Amino acid sequence: MFTVRIWDLPTRLFHWALALCVIGLLITGNIGGDAMLWHFRLGYAVLSLVLFRLVWGLVGGHWSRWAQLSLQPALVWAYLKGRPPSASVAGHNPMGSWAIVAMLSFLIFQVATGLVSDDEIAYSGPLTAMVPGQWVSWATSWHTHWGKLTILFLVALHVLALVWYRFAKRISLVPAMVHGNKQLAALAVSSHDHWSTRLIALLILVMASCGVYALLGWGS
Repeated sequence: MFTVRIWDLPTRLFHWALALCVIGLLITGNIGGDAMLWHFRLGYAVLSLVLFRLVWGLVGGHWSRWAQLSLQPALVWAYLKGRPPSASVAGHNPMGSWAIVAMLSFLIFQVATGLVSDDEIAYSGPLTAMVPGQWVSWATSWHTHWGKLTILFLVALHVLALVWYRFAKRISLVPAMVHGNKQLAALAVSSHDHWSTRLIALLILVMASCGVYALLGWGS
């Protein structure tokens, strides 16, 4: 067995920070009232994190890059038939690859609708004044109902997949997202995970956060 660094530190921190933010969003959204202040802040944090991940997928560690996702239909079909390509064992498997695309896509859309939502009571998104009223109504309806249900479904699917891997396939995927390493039968490319790359990741996150801040200021 070979010990290979698969997930670099920025990717791991992104994963856990995003998970905490999504949980916080679901909780504060259901509580409502004064908790909505934190709901907005967590939404801005999610947008910053997702923007960071989009860029990090271009310049980050080898297995964190978008080019390494197994999205081809042939790979998905082979995985479902129990014959996954050896490369998909190291990073995200085909189903996991599509799950990432789905989760990030719906999170971006959910945050976007939140930015132009209005509960017609006390809180409205920072960009509501910039879009027509019918758009605000539709965005609010989606954000508070189907959007939230979709995110809940994707989160539940993710958790069920982890449980299935742990008990059905006797493979625990969580530890690798904590320490970054996987035990592989064949040697694979190791992701760069040094202080220089981590500094680049921090710079990207700061730039993403500044971009979100500028967006919010644009609507004021």
